[in-house]
Amino acid sequence: MYTRSAKIYDAIYRSVGKDYAAEAEQLQALIRQHKQSSGNSLLDVGCGTGGHLAYLSGRFSVEGLDSSDKMLAEAKEKYPGVPFHLADMADFDLHCRFDVITCLFSAIGYVRTLRRLSQAIRTFATHLLPGGVILVEPWFGPGVLDTGKIHAVFVDEPQLKIARISRNKVEGRLSHLDFHYLVGTPDGIESFRETAALGLFTDDEYQQAFKDAGLRVIHDEAGLDGRGLYIGIQQPERTTS
Repeated sequence: MYTRSAKIYDAIYRSVGKDYAAEAEQLQALIRQHKQSSGNSLLDVGCGTGGHLAYLSGRFSVEGLDSSDKMLAEAKEKYPGVPFHLADMADFDLHCRFDVITCLFSAIGYVRTLRRLSQAIRTFATHLLPGGVILVEPWFGPGVLDTGKIHAVFVDEPQLKIARISRNKVEGRLSHLDFHYLVGTPDGIESFRETAALGLFTDDEYQQAFKDAGLRVIHDEAGLDGRGLYIGIQQPERTTS
């Protein structure tokens, strides 16, 4: 997924009005509310091309992690001073811990299975400082997506024209997304296809994954754009008198 489309990813979400700046403001307010650690280090897991990091870097010392080398190449080109890590969100080991870990824009769905969801949240927790917070924006739950529904996105920029048409298909606890692209630039016109599969997890399953990782969990049903948000809180270290 996102092999050939990485270079046009930002243009697609500009066209649909994805407001990274406003979402970053909401995130910062939630972090101020719930974080008890004293530092400002932040890891964005499933960071893609770094859309949120652009607006979080003024307040936090940011790093990004993603399993797509193509997406990270775009992020590194835009933000050469930010450390980026190529790794699987379920089992990475950076040998350090952070005050804040985010996993946004439903990237958590790419774990696909309940076992890997639990593994990912445990991995996040092992990278979290005492008093730190984890913020995870979920993918849709079972019974929400319509099989066969068609979506279309169009980009009309002076030097770039894109039509992306996609179809949902739900099989058991997986949602399959089938993307077809038609892309025009001054160099020519090309078409290609990409597919993705995301896991469908219930609210109880998300909350249990946080609890199993030793975190206190809060479910914000609205979240950043209506998909909800899970906030996991690591207990601060106890001080002895």
